[in-house]
Amino acid sequence: MPLHDPAHAFVPYPDVPVPHASTGPLSGLYFGVKDLFDIAGYPTGGGNPLVLAMSGIKTQTAPTVQKLLDAGAALAGKTVTDELAFSMNGNNAHFGAPINGAAPDRITGGSSSGSASAVSSRLCDFALGTDTGGSVRAPASHCGLYGIRPTHGRVSLQSALALCHSFDTCGWFARDADTFARVGEVLMAADSAPLPAQPRLLTPTDIWGLIAPAVLPAWDGALAKVKAAYGEAAPVTVALESFEAMYWAFRYIQGREAWMTDGAFIERYAPVLGPGVKERFAWSKEVTDEQVVNAHAFRTRFRQHLAAMLGSDGVLVMPTMPDVAPLRSTDEAALETYRNNAVQMLCMAGLSGFPQISLPLANRNGAPLGLSLLGPAGSDKSLIAMAQKIAAVGT
Repeated sequence: MPLHDPAHAFVPYPDVPVPHASTGPLSGLYFGVKDLFDIAGYPTGGGNPLVLAMSGIKTQTAPTVQKLLDAGAALAGKTVTDELAFSMNGNNAHFGAPINGAAPDRITGGSSSGSASAVSSRLCDFALGTDTGGSVRAPASHCGLYGIRPTHGRVSLQSALALCHSFDTCGWFARDADTFARVGEVLMAADSAPLPAQPRLLTPTDIWGLIAPAVLPAWDGALAKVKAAYGEAAPVTVALESFEAMYWAFRYIQGREAWMTDGAFIERYAPVLGPGVKERFAWSKEVTDEQVVNAHAFRTRFRQHLAAMLGSDGVLVMPTMPDVAPLRSTDEAALETYRNNAVQMLCMAGLSGFPQISLPLANRNGAPLGLSLLGPAGSDKSLIAMAQKIAAVGT
């Protein structure tokens, strides 16, 4: 980790040399890695002291991390994660709350809190995170960064701690669109479903309807840039049945899979879990088989619904989060309410498995706010190219 870490973004492990290629497409760049990924010479702590104590020093490096090293990027360090990656606030009860480099009085969001903090605080050029329910997209919006939740399974999570196997994805952050795209060229092969040069833009009016009227004008400039790059967007309605139905389908599957991943560990060792995380695992334990079966059936219907809407050329243009990041002084109950409201918007990509990119194009009250592009499965690199084109408008 860097000797100077004013943002508290990195886990304070002893510095271990990690070799990287001397040349390559990412040569000259430094990157952080969320402390869910194995790196030879380091433990993998997952944001929990007991997991860290049981980890041991790893002898192999996760393939996704190795790809970046082989491309010439240099490791800056392992970054703080929310505990067991089961939070969206960026406040770890054991390792603290990394600082939001774009709005220091506000939370970073999580669970990829340290990665977003490190990049927004200019302690590295880009950073790996994971996104299960919004853990890259939320901090990207909060910290003024580009961030992606890829098509499910597109970027390897081998040798990384899991939370929910059917929702977990590996994404990354960068401050500018070109660096963001350089990382994508290394981590992803060609799109299996590339978008046309002129995609069909769609405005999900019901998603926008979730935003408080006072917040909506914050995106005006961002939407103008999208229009200048790609033209008008057509209105659509994306929710299946209701946002509440989508929310609960996501939560029931997430809860069951999280308990399958960590339940035995929690029951055997009774680790001290932080506020919010403890309650979410307790709730997850009680999810019933009937709730899970119904949620899986709903997810199948929703994926078909969204795939039919997008076709091979459709891209949703929508807010990433309901508002700017809450203040660091916000109490736990209010943060949980904010999280649950955000999940109604964020669960679309999780339920469908489709890629979503957050672009740092808006601001409100002096804090960043993201605008998202969500496309069909396998269109990730096309979305990144769209982000580059939009970012270039007016420059």
